[in-house]
Amino acid sequence: MATIFTRIAKGEIPSYKVAEDDNYYAFLDINPLVKGHTLVIPKNTEADYIFDLDEETYQGLTAFARKVAVALKAAIPCKRIGVAVLGMEVPHTHIHLVPLQTEADLDFHKAKLAMTPEEFKQTADSILSEYEKL
Repeated sequence: MATIFTRIAKGEIPSYKVAEDDNYYAFLDINPLVKGHTLVIPKNTEADYIFDLDEETYQGLTAFARKVAVALKAAIPCKRIGVAVLGMEVPHTHIHLVPLQTEADLDFHKAKLAMTPEEFKQTADSILSEYEKL
């Protein structure tokens, strides 16, 4: 059975896409830590653990995530983009990219940010616009 992230990448479940190529997909986390919190996934493999990915997929995922992070930083004013790979909640490798003002912004135990659908769409469109410039 396909993971929820595979279904998102295939368009079976709606998402706020911020970037995509043939092998990878990036979209806003619907329970964000901060505005712009993005998830980056491989589209063609459902490996649960990032270090179980084959070398080509791993290298491609990290290169794609870097490009998304550059676009994210251009779209969302922040000091840095934090990176986390937890992978405990969905059995599909994913990288969290989180705009940071302080290290506390990367605390997964804090209350999630509430955003309207319009705010999600505007944020995703802004990041996608920056991604397309790269």
